Amino acid sequence: MTRSLACRLLLATSCLVGANADAAPDAAAARHAAAVATANDAATLEPVSQGFVNAVQIYPFAEGVIDHVITAPERVTDIALEPGEALVSVASGDTVRWVIGDTTSGTGADKRVHVLVKPFAAGLATNLVITTDRRSYHVALTSVARTAMAALSWTYPEEALLALKQAAATAEAAAPVAAGVAVDQLHFSYAVSGDKPDWRPLRAFDDGRQTFIEFPASLSEGEAPPLFLVDAKGAAQLVNYRLKGRFYVVDRIFDVAELRLGTKHQQIVRISRIADGAKSRRGA
Repeated sequence: MTRSLACRLLLATSCLVGANADAAPDAAAARHAAAVATANDAATLEPVSQGFVNAVQIYPFAEGVIDHVITAPERVTDIALEPGEALVSVASGDTVRWVIGDTTSGTGADKRVHVLVKPFAAGLATNLVITTDRRSYHVALTSVARTAMAALSWTYPEEALLALKQAAATAEAAAPVAAGVAVDQLHFSYAVSGDKPDWRPLRAFDDGRQTFIEFPASLSEGEAPPLFLVDAKGAAQLVNYRLKGRFYVVDRIFDVAELRLGTKHQQIVRISRIADGAKSRRGA
């Protein structure tokens, strides 16, 4: 092989390696772009006829979802936030060919922020990121020749579910521990002894059918202790009970019971029923 031929082969090989090196980043970038496009498409909500209330398209809000808004030149589209929600910022990918502003309606708790959008021409596309004191909205904007969405707002399913759960918890906490209990039949003579953990019961009483053990509010902050009945020989047996607010409700009367929590350093609180007497009854 002549020296000139070897040089030509070396040069061709170097060019081929360089071309492959240039192609590798391009292929990786294309794969990444395709993955992003697929994710964005899957996360985008489109306007649908059943989603309109009058002329307002209502989307269910969810983190990471992109809400598509159709706009048109010479038409203002109103993007209304939740009443009471405070606007932090509005960022757009194109501030040259789009007019974007904000205003408010209402007062006090009903005060509502409106982000107003208008394109200069049809065939444009950009995005909005709206941040508030409660959440972030991601909006895809597209402009067409004539027909635009007049307005857009959201429902908030997660917040509604949380409010229902809180209301149910409040109602349960306010409900009486038991109904139909005759006050003059309550027996309050129970002795609480043993260890003094944060969950140590405040008192115990019964109505002749059920026993009620009242705990401090700190019971909800940690692990609740199981309840054991102790027989005359000292043997302990786990008993069924219901947790009602800060009370254990046991569907029976017992003489001695123990609350036990822990393994190596077990905390034990004993509850003992004292025999009936004139001082153990409380009248109405």
